[in-house]
Amino acid sequence: MNENLFAPFITPTILGITTLPIIMCFPCLLLSSPKRWLPNRILIMQIWLIRLVTKQMMVMHNKQGRAWTLMLMSLMLFIASTNLLGLLPYSFTPTTQLSMNIGMAIPLWLGTVVMGFRNKPKMALAHFLPQGTPTPLIPMLIIIETISLFIQPLALAVRLTANITAGHLLIHLIGSATLALSSISMTVSTITFTILFLLTILELAVAVIQAYVFTLLVSLYLHDNS
Repeated sequence: MNENLFAPFITPTILGITTLPIIMCFPCLLLSSPKRWLPNRILIMQIWLIRLVTKQMMVMHNKQGRAWTLMLMSLMLFIASTNLLGLLPYSFTPTTQLSMNIGMAIPLWLGTVVMGFRNKPKMALAHFLPQGTPTPLIPMLIIIETISLFIQPLALAVRLTANITAGHLLIHLIGSATLALSSISMTVSTITFTILFLLTILELAVAVIQAYVFTLLVSLYLHDNS
């Protein structure tokens, strides 16, 4: 039976019950917790990377914004580990599901917007109408700014979904081409396998970068409303 090109993106089920919650909890097991006085090298590198990213991302925030530090770092680690988990053979990537990404983006975006209207209502409303706008353009500009505000969570989710899905599709297509060409020409098959290997390395970087970009954009929304 021929497999559909998008079959790897179908949510796996067992006896009709989705296994997505189990898959989403699995990346938590990949991060080791300190259980000794002297941490090993892997734990030291993990702590160093988390501190470096935290410092770069939260340096622009005030005291209210820095209260989100733990949640934002947990979000980035979760997305990165989930993306990397999807690169394993016979695995599933939850972040290829637009519904899941929207489910992460909307509460975070809504939390920043509500905090902005609660703490700084004048500044939050001022974003809808820049200073010096001509009077005839005021209604149209308010509508445009309102639409752009509500598009933000959708843009977050679509960006993450599109990048992860496109990379997985390229790996699937080039891998299928490598397997098909192996019986025709070993030279061409070797070239496509080299491209597949380089693309896999690129996808490892994309998996981490997209997690950082998603969290950074949420951090910028938080900065605008705190």
